[in-house]
Amino acid sequence: MRLTLGLAQINTVLGKPEANLEKHLALARQAAQDGADLLIFPELSLTGYVLQDLTAAVAHRPQADDPLFQPLLEASRKIDLLVGFVEEDTRNRFYIAAAYLSKGEVCHVHRKVYLPTYGLFDEGRFFAWGDAIQAFETRFGRAGILICEDFWHASPPYLLWLDGADLFLFTSASPGRGLNSAPILESARWVEHINHAYASLFTAFVAHTNRVGYEDGLNFWGGSTVFDPNGELIVQAPYFEEGVTLAELDLNQLHRTRARLPLLRDERTALVQRELNRILTSRTSGR
Repeated sequence: MRLTLGLAQINTVLGKPEANLEKHLALARQAAQDGADLLIFPELSLTGYVLQDLTAAVAHRPQADDPLFQPLLEASRKIDLLVGFVEEDTRNRFYIAAAYLSKGEVCHVHRKVYLPTYGLFDEGRFFAWGDAIQAFETRFGRAGILICEDFWHASPPYLLWLDGADLFLFTSASPGRGLNSAPILESARWVEHINHAYASLFTAFVAHTNRVGYEDGLNFWGGSTVFDPNGELIVQAPYFEEGVTLAELDLNQLHRTRARLPLLRDERTALVQRELNRILTSRTSGR
């Protein structure tokens, strides 16, 4: 089975969901015409990133009667979509979220679990923390979504792996930080390094879409990638350039890689559970 995946590496208009919606719909139409089965947009692709006091004004709920999601759900009848937005729950809390849409339905919503509030980041002031990491079924197999800082921590990808995800869908709005001797931005080097590692360790496909453009003094670097279960790079989008990059995934590679390298088969989850319980008990007892 093959999956043609599109990485929609876009610039967004800050605080203007309607304007960003038109770009999403146009790119979805074009990607479907080009043969894509799934199109992945970056973190907060419908709103822009540095929202601060605009957060409440741009929030939506991923349901059929929502004016932002209604046309996106209609578009998803022809191509699966992963979009980034601000979600407002029934008690008026706001989350950085990503929704997977397919065949006119919302299949899954992931709320960002780790909110960076250090250095140039201030997410914890404006957003609530997500509290779940779960894989979900798609027509291409079981997948999992993580948003930016989520996959800078080892536990969320590991939990998705244990929950059956074979397709890891990572989104980010990662600004450029630091230079090294490559020359390449240090932030880009680090993200590419860990995504390569996850694909290798978990013998899974890892697709990452990062945004581009300038916003409130931040320069987002793009460079979206897809790695296969061998840890091989399938495709990489250009740095700093807006556009859609297509990648063809041979999903049978999961079988070939895991027959050769049975890391998933040999994972000792009961041992992990036991040792985590021991560590947490030791902490609460003060030892």
